Amino acid sequence: MESSLKPRRKGVARIVHATSYSLRGLAFAVRNESAFRQELVGTAILLPFAVRFGRSPTEVALLGGSLFLVLITELVNTAIEAVVDRIGPERHELAGVAKDLGSAAVFVSLLGMAFTWATVFLAP
Repeated sequence: MESSLKPRRKGVARIVHATSYSLRGLAFAVRNESAFRQELVGTAILLPFAVRFGRSPTEVALLGGSLFLVLITELVNTAIEAVVDRIGPERHELAGVAKDLGSAAVFVSLLGMAFTWATVFLAP
């Protein structure tokens, strides 16, 4: 049974609207999240190196993909923080856990990116 709360778009209209929501989310992150801006700058700096120095399409994809994974994780972390903040300003142990887990996810994605880059460039 489909919900009558929101009209269901199909085809190109759905893609256009979904793209506008995505761009709105990216704009929010760029305007309001300094960590996202820093990671975006890092991606802009490192991505050309991935393309130039990756020795195969697979290496380029791994290097670039690890950068995009950091951005994706930061966006999800920002979404978690927004939802937790929306629930209320009072401190709650589970709210802190949710925010800490989001932060940990970003940290792990950064470790994965560093591991990927080190593995590719330190391999004989």
